[in-house]
Amino acid sequence: MNLLDFSSNMFIVAFFLYCAAFILFAVALMGRRWSNRDPEAHMKKWGKIAFAVSSLGLIFQLVFFVTRWIGGKHIPVSNMYEFMSFLSMMVMVAFTVVYLIYKKTLLGLFAVPITIIIMAYAAVFPQEVQPLIPSLQSYWLKIHVTLAAAGESFFAIGFAAGFMYLLRTVDFKGKDKKAKKQQRWVEVIFFSIILVISFIATVFIFRAAGYESVFTQTKVTGQEGAQTTITEKVSYKLPPIVGPYNSKIESYEPFLGMSKPLFNAPSWMNGVNAGRKFNTIIWSVVTGLILYGILRLIVRKPLGRAASPLMEGIDADDLDEISYRAIAIGFPIFTLGALIFAMIWAQIAWGIFWSWDPKEVWALICWLFYSAYLHLRLSRGWQGSNSAWLAVIGFLVVMFTLVGVNLVIAGLHSYAGVE
Repeated sequence: MNLLDFSSNMFIVAFFLYCAAFILFAVALMGRRWSNRDPEAHMKKWGKIAFAVSSLGLIFQLVFFVTRWIGGKHIPVSNMYEFMSFLSMMVMVAFTVVYLIYKKTLLGLFAVPITIIIMAYAAVFPQEVQPLIPSLQSYWLKIHVTLAAAGESFFAIGFAAGFMYLLRTVDFKGKDKKAKKQQRWVEVIFFSIILVISFIATVFIFRAAGYESVFTQTKVTGQEGAQTTITEKVSYKLPPIVGPYNSKIESYEPFLGMSKPLFNAPSWMNGVNAGRKFNTIIWSVVTGLILYGILRLIVRKPLGRAASPLMEGIDADDLDEISYRAIAIGFPIFTLGALIFAMIWAQIAWGIFWSWDPKEVWALICWLFYSAYLHLRLSRGWQGSNSAWLAVIGFLVVMFTLVGVNLVIAGLHSYAGVE
């Protein structure tokens, strides 16, 4: 077994340890609700065990990171698999820091699943070690990417605590206009999380089944009089609901009676991977709706109302404080990594501080959003519910920057794609 294979095994071990930690955090919570003797002592005991297991998982993930760095001969943050793996590790580091400060067992029930989801999402991407492209061969790669991920990891903890605050304080039995509006937005948050989960599950299911359909796409580039025709093969790992623009079927694996795509991508989606990305988005929405519907049938009520009782007995003010402190820690780190050092590196690599690349624009949007959050919190007294909503929305913006922009928009930061 070579070092990179060993590294991959450490990643898998860490993933399952995090899953075990999540189950143990759930046991701690359920024990608090069902124990007849000393609920708080039961939760504290199992919470310590769960935290120990999550810390062990973090150790294994650190081993994965170090061994992949040694085996790949460069810091493993250069493609989507490596970056999302590193981000998941930093979320656990942020959770560990916040847990040691506040000792809130219930936080693990919401923070650890974020790590699990991000790790699973990372595994969707090609996992081979790839040589660094010229623009990435710089020590600024270590500084820019690691600090940006560290800042985003504390935003994730702020999101977890903020979402818990909403589940604790929103009136899920209320019938007035304000209560119903808040209930709907909590469901939107749940659905957004389910979309990511369903996308990951769908990719792994069809990958395990070995599904593949191949198209030949013809693309015309250049201006009139100097046009060039490019023909490329486009491989789909998910059944093509939508085929590539201006393409022909080379090989097609039928699915649910479909012998061809329902339709092709429109002309403005004429990029080689545009149709495939659009197909991925459609699959994510379809499977997300199905999974959300199944969960609603199981619990027979909105997911927010079903999860709300888990928060009984939790001090809402503590959750508000944790959310704010996590974001306050993450903001200066994110500012340095995602903006200041990123612009310095851009000047060195491309000769320009700012190029309006989609990822740059959305990183700026994230920074402006959290700047507004801190301003409203400190100057306008936006605490409690208002602050929690901003913390939740802010992290959704972060995840769109990391996931949506890479999936939907091509740019200078598009270094990897879904298989």
